[in-house]
Amino acid sequence: MDLDLGETMDTAASGPSSYALGHSVHELARLNRQGQIFAPFTRQLFEQAGISLGMRILDVGSGAGDSSLLASELVGDGGRVVGIDRSSQAVRWANARAGSGQIRNVEFLHGDPTDMEFGEPFDAVVGRFVLMYYADPVDAVRKLARHLRPRGLMVFQEFDMEYFRSQPAAPTFERAAELMKRTLQASGTRIRLGTELYSIFLAAGMPSPSLRMDIMIGGGAGFPGYELLARTIQSLLPTMEQLGIATPAELGVPTLAERMRDEVIATQGVALSPALVGAWSQKSYAD
Repeated sequence: MDLDLGETMDTAASGPSSYALGHSVHELARLNRQGQIFAPFTRQLFEQAGISLGMRILDVGSGAGDSSLLASELVGDGGRVVGIDRSSQAVRWANARAGSGQIRNVEFLHGDPTDMEFGEPFDAVVGRFVLMYYADPVDAVRKLARHLRPRGLMVFQEFDMEYFRSQPAAPTFERAAELMKRTLQASGTRIRLGTELYSIFLAAGMPSPSLRMDIMIGGGAGFPGYELLARTIQSLLPTMEQLGIATPAELGVPTLAERMRDEVIATQGVALSPALVGAWSQKSYAD
């Protein structure tokens, strides 16, 4: 996809916290690739939670549109998906993707759904890798629940980066993962929010959620985690430099994925992605 979106960086659907990865064309393409890699885990979560034909879905922090487009497949022509993001670049990119694919049951809007009003309630509110950027995720979930009909679904999938590592330790992979986590934390991102989801749902007044955890693991040349981590480091470089954490010269991004791959292969080892923790619950009739 060739879109002239410029390089201006906006804030993601993140409340007061900043989105350290920005919304450059590179970052939106990275989000597309990340969406492809993690799509099986998100699809399983949505299906297990009960996303199905005919539903009306609100996707929070829809970014490049991947989770919204996945949900649009599950709800079918009789359903509707509304993706919301605070980045105007991301909204334009996602709408262009939907238009080029002639996908008519999804639309993308600019804004923050915690502050918006809609004409009718939704059957489900979903989000992927978004609550981790909210300054107060409990308040965000509480406000988002207003958009749900009684017995409507609240479904979120978030990272827990505690599990992000190689085994045996590959030095270049380990350093890149550590720099990624350090930069995100320094910018206000909650890098272990996945395993906080249970308590967040309860504190926000939602019934006790069901949970699942998925981790991508692999070795050899075909593992996509090297590429995704290198792309993430590239998106984070401006923030890393601003915070004094690392410089492009230190990281050697053009060859980073290749060097990580070669080190893991040399030890016949494996690399693990951050854990993807999914939580889902139904709004009670009393709310």
